[in-house]
Amino acid sequence: MQIRIFGHERDIEGSRIDAAPETIREQVREYEAGERDAFDLEIEYPENFTGRVMREMVRIPAGETRTYGDIAAALDSAPIAVGQACGRNPVSVIVPCHRIVGADSLVGYGGGLELKRQLLEHEGATIPGTP
Repeated sequence: MQIRIFGHERDIEGSRIDAAPETIREQVREYEAGERDAFDLEIEYPENFTGRVMREMVRIPAGETRTYGDIAAALDSAPIAVGQACGRNPVSVIVPCHRIVGADSLVGYGGGLELKRQLLEHEGATIPGTP
């Protein structure tokens, strides 16, 4: 299914979320409007490393970030593996992979760096590499 946020269309795997598409879109609209900072949706996580990384992502509060290295250390893994798992996140935005950044830069994001920056600015997070 598609969601729209800050003028960007994102494809997410709606089958991994136990909610009607309209409920998901409504929560995304509320997030964009600043009426919520977390999603109240039941997520079906993959039973693999990507799922483990996703569970770490949802623990990061809005307005905060963690580095790929932070998540790798928590999971006894490597930062590149965490980055690859972030790229496989089937429900980005809902499970906030945008909150995982490089030590001194944003690095990458499946929705593009502009959207990642917008999401982090919206949440009031410090963006690495900016004064």
